Amino acid sequence: MTPTHEQRIFRLVVVGGLPAVVAAVWLVFDSGMGARLQWALAVVVTGSWLGTALAVRERVVRPLQTLSNMVAALREQDYSLRARGARPEDALGLALWEVNTLSVEMHDRRLGALEAGALLRRVMAEIDVAVFAFDEGNALRVVNAFGARLLGQPEERLLGRNADELGLGTCLTGSAPRIMDVPVGASGGRWELRRGAFRQDGRPHRFIVLADVSRTLREEERLAWQRLIRVLAHEINNSITPIQSLAGRLQELVRRETRGEPLRTPMPGAVRAAGVRSDAGAMPAGGPALASAELRDDLERGLGVITSRAEALTRFIATYTQLARLPVPKKRPVRVSDWVHRVARLESRIRVEVVPGPDVTIDADGDQLDQVLINLVKNAADAVQGGDGGVRVRWTIHDGTLAVVVEDDGPGVGDTANLFVPFYTTKDGGTGVGLVLSRQIAEAHGGSVTLANRMGATGCEARLVLPLS
Repeated sequence: MTPTHEQRIFRLVVVGGLPAVVAAVWLVFDSGMGARLQWALAVVVTGSWLGTALAVRERVVRPLQTLSNMVAALREQDYSLRARGARPEDALGLALWEVNTLSVEMHDRRLGALEAGALLRRVMAEIDVAVFAFDEGNALRVVNAFGARLLGQPEERLLGRNADELGLGTCLTGSAPRIMDVPVGASGGRWELRRGAFRQDGRPHRFIVLADVSRTLREEERLAWQRLIRVLAHEINNSITPIQSLAGRLQELVRRETRGEPLRTPMPGAVRAAGVRSDAGAMPAGGPALASAELRDDLERGLGVITSRAEALTRFIATYTQLARLPVPKKRPVRVSDWVHRVARLESRIRVEVVPGPDVTIDADGDQLDQVLINLVKNAADAVQGGDGGVRVRWTIHDGTLAVVVEDDGPGVGDTANLFVPFYTTKDGGTGVGLVLSRQIAEAHGGSVTLANRMGATGCEARLVLPLS
């Protein structure tokens, strides 16, 4: 059996002092003293020898036990122990001092790691980005709060489940980063996928990050439409203005010729700006008359069409310039109940039912919100007009947001993907501006507008979501 360190130290001290003890005892018994005194001295010498050996063993072993206890505490992540006698000027004190210093440093590092971990968990819980981590078997190991809301289930029910089972299997394959379609559980839009890898406990893991870029893409799309509309409005107005002026002037000339009045008058400035000579439309008094009444009627009718269509085109362009000139919201307190009832009463074609909701007040631009809700109610009324269906408006509060819902019993819409594209409309005579402008106003307030066919019933549901604060 291998002796312990304590036993080896004790034996070494005993063996080292054995020659001196033997010599001392021999001298005691050879000194001629009495037997009792000889035995007493022999016992004292032997006892001192053994006591010194035990003391030396204790002085060697006790600091080692202290060091082992401190190392064990460090292994258990207990950094509260400190060794006494830590002095850098001697060998043993230096060892104890180093262990004490190591304990302080590990305590500070652990505290920093805990604070960093708490910050990371807080950030992951607050960001509007879904984060998922999977092990080598594609089992979910980490998910943040937004990811759990995205999948519509609590975190404890998601952990350990396979990526394919969660509908995220396609996120672990293919190129990254990329823009992808709506993941399982999402309400719509476009998502950016990013993917990476890391190791935990020696095992490989992969993580994916899903960020909703729908609003960013819509903002870029809106800016592009605004630039396009400004260019179109500028160019069309530059052409329409002289056309309107020239057509009106020619109509006036036809009427004056019919009445037999002189025709020489200066041309309007807008016509001259368009490159028409100032005397091009002038005719001397008493000049040749138009060929016939039928020709005059056709000419006047054609000029009337030109004028009316030019005016219609001007109104058309003026409508679309709203998208490029929407002012910043001037927020004031708006009581939701009064706002909804006021807009519902504006629809005169059918009765709009208002379902009472919670009494809540929000900070918003009341005029702009009126425009949004008027558009949504008008679309719902258009959908049910001439039928037996109705229109209902209700509002609810959930997770710090207000949701105003306008639903109708109409036939629904067939192409919901292009409803918020400018110039696109499903109604005869529509301009395709109402929904685009409504969404732009909602997003300027930090909210959103969605339109979808109702689940389990005919008709559409328009949902306006606004933050309460």
